[in-house]
Amino acid sequence: MSEHHMTTAHADDHGHHDHHEHDDHANHGSLKSYTIGFILSVILTAIPFWMVMGNVFESSSTTAMVILGFAAVQIVVHMIYFLHMNTKAEGGWSMLALIFTIVIVVITLAGSLWVMYHLNHNMMPGMMHDGTHSTHKMP
Repeated sequence: MSEHHMTTAHADDHGHHDHHEHDDHANHGSLKSYTIGFILSVILTAIPFWMVMGNVFESSSTTAMVILGFAAVQIVVHMIYFLHMNTKAEGGWSMLALIFTIVIVVITLAGSLWVMYHLNHNMMPGMMHDGTHSTHKMP
């Protein structure tokens, strides 16, 4: 009985070991997964480019929001197909990396939109409120 138990335990251990190696190989990606990720990335870049160049939406703010949506989807595609992040927690680091990525992306996008709005609002030529330009002579 003890010998049978050892044989069963060895088979389970061996089966688990093969399964672990298979998972490890799947986590490193394959040519197929990299190709799918690349094609999705190209599509998710080409569509917003076409929307801007083709002036698809009347409102620039609508275009910006749609592009941000495509950017968010592209981040997910990169995380899945290139960074190989999945739902399996590796000691909590995978979730921590995801949270950190989300915080950094939100800060970057909000800051970029804020800066672009204020530059557009305050720095456009010909939009000065008092009608004067920088042509006065300095004493």
